[in-house]
Amino acid sequence: MTTQRPKTDAAAGFNRRELLELAAVGGLVAAGASGCAPGDDAGSPPEPTAADALAPFELEEVTLAELQEGMASGRWTAQRITELYLQRIDRLDRQGPELRSVIETNPEAMDIARQLDEERAAQGPRGPLHGIPILLKDNIATADRMTTTAGSLALAGSIPASDAFVAGQLRAAGAVLLGKANLSEWANFRSTRSSSGWSGRGGQCRNPFVLDRNPCGSSAGSGASVSANFAAAAIGTETNGSVVCPSSTCGVVGIKPTVGLASRARIIPISHTQDTAGPMARTVADAAAVLSGMIGVDPEDDVTAASAGNTHTDYTQFLDAAGLQGARIGVGRQYFGFHPEVDALMEAAVKAMASQGAEIVDPVEIATRDQMGQHAFQVLLYEFKADLNAYLAGLGPEAPVHTLAELIEFNTQHAATSMPYFGQELLIQAEEKGPLTDKEYLEALANAGRLAREEGIDKTMDEHRLDAIIAPTGGPAWVTDLVNGDHFSGGSSSAAAIAGYPNITVPAGFVFGLPVGISFFGRAWSEPTLLKIAYGFEQATHHRRAPRFLPTAEL
Repeated sequence: MTTQRPKTDAAAGFNRRELLELAAVGGLVAAGASGCAPGDDAGSPPEPTAADALAPFELEEVTLAELQEGMASGRWTAQRITELYLQRIDRLDRQGPELRSVIETNPEAMDIARQLDEERAAQGPRGPLHGIPILLKDNIATADRMTTTAGSLALAGSIPASDAFVAGQLRAAGAVLLGKANLSEWANFRSTRSSSGWSGRGGQCRNPFVLDRNPCGSSAGSGASVSANFAAAAIGTETNGSVVCPSSTCGVVGIKPTVGLASRARIIPISHTQDTAGPMARTVADAAAVLSGMIGVDPEDDVTAASAGNTHTDYTQFLDAAGLQGARIGVGRQYFGFHPEVDALMEAAVKAMASQGAEIVDPVEIATRDQMGQHAFQVLLYEFKADLNAYLAGLGPEAPVHTLAELIEFNTQHAATSMPYFGQELLIQAEEKGPLTDKEYLEALANAGRLAREEGIDKTMDEHRLDAIIAPTGGPAWVTDLVNGDHFSGGSSSAAAIAGYPNITVPAGFVFGLPVGISFFGRAWSEPTLLKIAYGFEQATHHRRAPRFLPTAEL
């Protein structure tokens, strides 16, 4: 290269924008839709209209605390709140702008809400999630009348025998599981040329700010739906970028926790090394409250044992409007440079943090950034095969497919509906891998972890005595392109993802009306510190605003 353009995550980590350069393979972030039959031109819905979307909505931008206050005062009931969200989904997700962010709603939601209202009247609320409608990404198992399919036609009709631990924790906390959010099929670990937000069951999810733009991330339906005020909050999952990227492009807050804080049991997997569920909400306080209600040590997920002594029952206790005061924050300037307007937003964010008393260390560098991606990708291929085969085997003999090999064959036999726009190259590459005892896997696993943790984030934070590292979460949303696939510009998710460390994204401003987020990431189990800093930034800047469902960007 003759131009020394600053390197971005596109050359350093292992999600699709990076793998296209590193290994000519595909990525981990994508999204979803709702209510479209397989093969019904799901990728090309009718010309949208924003008229209904802009009508006044009683619950627009309402917070969890406000919902609880409303139920306590009698202004609302859980039934009424649930009804309002279901009506909005029906009016805007499946008609009007046709956001396609929700694959299915829970036919038992109103009954659950009624029971929670009766319980509140008899003995008071269970806690801050009592009666709160929450959407789950459609790779999180629920043992009810909803299906769990990862957006794939191969699992259409599949109902697991028991809830995912995360879903069970939310039920126990009193949440109303409102429905399943669309996602990129198989969390977009399928093709080298996929479009984020597309699944065989859901079609192409849209960005609620600008409908012809992409929502990003395999949790795109979760991000788009909560941004559009279809639920109080949503749960996404991340392997690399799939919580923080859609949160950034859809203008909401996303928390990717330390791997082990939230159980992965009965969540359709990619990688047991990197997978985690995480909350997505319109405010840091709401995301922290949902995080508190979904975590816990789970005997079925051994990695959660490490969270004992590192977890908290209430993460909202760490929220401090003065949280930036005295915080030592490193500027990950190596992640800048892919878009001048994004850089300008980051410079403004740094100034805002400094004005609130943060100690800014600028720049800091993760020296191993460009080395870890090639090892991490091999880990994903091996673990996807092993982990998916284990999940499918656990579904029982009635499941449509039982192995990765059978899934590949199903897609081949139903190519017209399962693969109308892009293929399954990553599934095939994973199927070619051997067992987790292979030397190639063990070496890749050791190298990826060392480069991301001891020689990566830990070393950088030790050298500069940092509380957090900041970087742009990603660029503004690109125009959805089913012909060529995604057009990632840059991002910063990979180091924390490969390390298994926490990452929180908060709205940082807009580029031509398109949201851009800023990421705060750091050491394992540092959620309290990151939440304090992220909340301080949010309260100092207040960049979140409701989307307008524009047909195209106002340039």
